[in-house]
Amino acid sequence: MQQYKNALSKRLTWLGVVLTAWVLTGSCAKNLDQAPVDTATKDAIFGSEDGMKLYANSFYDVLPGINDVYKADNMADYSAVNAVPDFLRQGAYTSRIATGWDWKNLRNINYFIANCNNPKVPEAVRNNYIGLARFFRAWFYFDKVKRFGDVPWIGKPFEVNDAGLYNGRDPRTLIMDSVVADLDYAAANITLANDPTSSQITKNVVQGFKSRVCLFEGTFRRYQQSYNLMGTAENWLKAAAAAAKVVMDSKAFSLNQGGGTAQSYRQLFISNAPVAAEVMLANIASSSLGVFNDANWWYTSSTYGARLSFTRTFINTYLNIDGTPFTNTDRYDTLPFLKETQGRDKRLQQTIRTSGYTRTSNGATITAPPVFSYVYTGYMPIKWSLDDAFYDNGANNTNAICLMRYAEILLNYAEAQAELGVLSDDDWSKTIGALRARAGITGGTTGKPVVLDAYMQKNYFPEVTNPALMEVRRERGVELVLEGFRFYDLVRWKKGELLAKSWTGMYVPALDVPMDLNGDGVNDVCFYKTLPATQQKGVTYINVSPVANNVTNPQQLANGNSGEIHWLDNVPKEWKDYKYLYPVPYTDLQLNPKLGQNPGWTE
Repeated sequence: MQQYKNALSKRLTWLGVVLTAWVLTGSCAKNLDQAPVDTATKDAIFGSEDGMKLYANSFYDVLPGINDVYKADNMADYSAVNAVPDFLRQGAYTSRIATGWDWKNLRNINYFIANCNNPKVPEAVRNNYIGLARFFRAWFYFDKVKRFGDVPWIGKPFEVNDAGLYNGRDPRTLIMDSVVADLDYAAANITLANDPTSSQITKNVVQGFKSRVCLFEGTFRRYQQSYNLMGTAENWLKAAAAAAKVVMDSKAFSLNQGGGTAQSYRQLFISNAPVAAEVMLANIASSSLGVFNDANWWYTSSTYGARLSFTRTFINTYLNIDGTPFTNTDRYDTLPFLKETQGRDKRLQQTIRTSGYTRTSNGATITAPPVFSYVYTGYMPIKWSLDDAFYDNGANNTNAICLMRYAEILLNYAEAQAELGVLSDDDWSKTIGALRARAGITGGTTGKPVVLDAYMQKNYFPEVTNPALMEVRRERGVELVLEGFRFYDLVRWKKGELLAKSWTGMYVPALDVPMDLNGDGVNDVCFYKTLPATQQKGVTYINVSPVANNVTNPQQLANGNSGEIHWLDNVPKEWKDYKYLYPVPYTDLQLNPKLGQNPGWTE
């Protein structure tokens, strides 16, 4: 709680900045009866809608930053990165390096709620801004519960010497009930119905977020059975479906279709302005404000970022274009990259570099195969990257970053209905079927499946016996990949062990044979154990010998001289169930021992 206490000392400074900004932005438009600057008090903020609106802008700091979303899946079962995260290595992650116990944004929100009571402002206006504050308080607390479980519920702005600063933690049941209460208040009182900029909190954004929250909590309680909350899971799932249905019935959003099956999906992630038909909330880049993201730099650098590439196990989950499982294809497991990426769900070619992908470099159009200087498995992301190499070497991307979009709402509804056992063919057609049709898939879009996919059951969810639920989970992985959902999807499904699986890559038929990855007639990569004396220009040579430079080589082939690439099998990954929660940081626990440490996180 020390951060919460430190935030109090900054309040006067912050208020001074806001008051000054309010006076500067409002003085030219106000009449001469306005109070002099030196007599301005908090009445200048809470005594007018303009003042409250200015203050409320600070709440948006609670949302993920413009660079956060596409980096959040660095620790996901489908992500092969440059190093095994400390969180997955035995003894490497402890409370002494833990983070996240930060409460300054909550203090800011609670201060506003406590003071937003000036009768000079109409009650409906005040309630609108209180609703906005309570929405962000719900977002803040949902993040805290996902990370730490039980946390202190703080519903007022504590003073510096308030004894409540050193209370213990409250149970997640109280916190989550409070989160929903905040969201219900926000939904009832926020007045903004539509926002063409996709940058503000609207009634539909509140309901969309409620569907996210309730789906998480409902499935968490169903599958994390050590909490003995299974009996309450159904009500949360019903609430998730109901909130999603409000958004669906509003007809305010639809799936983007503007680029056809080959481009509509990726348009959502590379457009400068959010695609308002589908994107409900976004971080927007601005050259005038100097706000950019670094997605290109992150995904096209050998030195910056995590060098994330996808595992083959995950790529195998993309369906064939006719709706059949790719893994039903004869000898699917020995198909080389060029062949395995053909005739598939068109989201695959909009998520990774495949045949036909081109970029612009210095005004010229060039073919762009996967680059093994940037990735390890061959499955190189393009979902968030712009197609001009100009953006590759710094934080200057101009594309908007989605925080919520209609596709997620459809997925939330479908999953909640499937978990409740009431998903109908009509539900399927309007949700999973619609998403697959947008991706060009021609089969299985009008009725829910009745056959359980053996590959998904073997490699992901052996406990799932409902074919529709299995396909909903497949669809969620494919549709929302690299949007920051995967780790906490695994948490709520109690599937953390998937994080410890091998990082597999594309199939290599033979050593010392250069491979053309995109079919342009130019070889791109060659795998070897002894570097050839003569090397082809433009080909990246990858050493897959068992030992390189007297140490175990982190990049090898499954069969020695052929097979799937395996990356970093030499670094053991460990999953323990106590890792479903993060530890309370050591310094915060020392300041307030009443907090207690989460089970399993001992020094």
